[in-house]
Amino acid sequence: MLARCSQSDLAMPSTQIRLKRAYEPASADDGVRILVERLWPRGLTKADAAIDHWVKDVAPTSELRTWFGHRPARWQEFRTRYRLELNENRSAVSSLWELCTGQRVTFIFATKDMIRNGAVVLKEYLDVEF
Repeated sequence: MLARCSQSDLAMPSTQIRLKRAYEPASADDGVRILVERLWPRGLTKADAAIDHWVKDVAPTSELRTWFGHRPARWQEFRTRYRLELNENRSAVSSLWELCTGQRVTFIFATKDMIRNGAVVLKEYLDVEF
């Protein structure tokens, strides 16, 4: 389990994390655009993606992603398993949090499902753990 915020952390500006599909156009409102996928989105050029950071180390493992297969019936179990992976990947998650702190960021993801995807779980995880 990651450590919770200390009193001194509470004085830091809040972080605003948004979620957006990689195939939607970038906008100035996105702030820092962080790709949170292990694989680069198919058919998307680096110029069109306008990605500021690619943090594939915090994305679900290939094994978990393949097991999930975007099957809605596996969503709750995917969330549980992915959180366990994040718990075991404290260093990468902490580095991501540092990128996010005090500014607007947008987590970029590739899947069509806007509700059941790794970026949703990652945002929830950061909201609770940090």
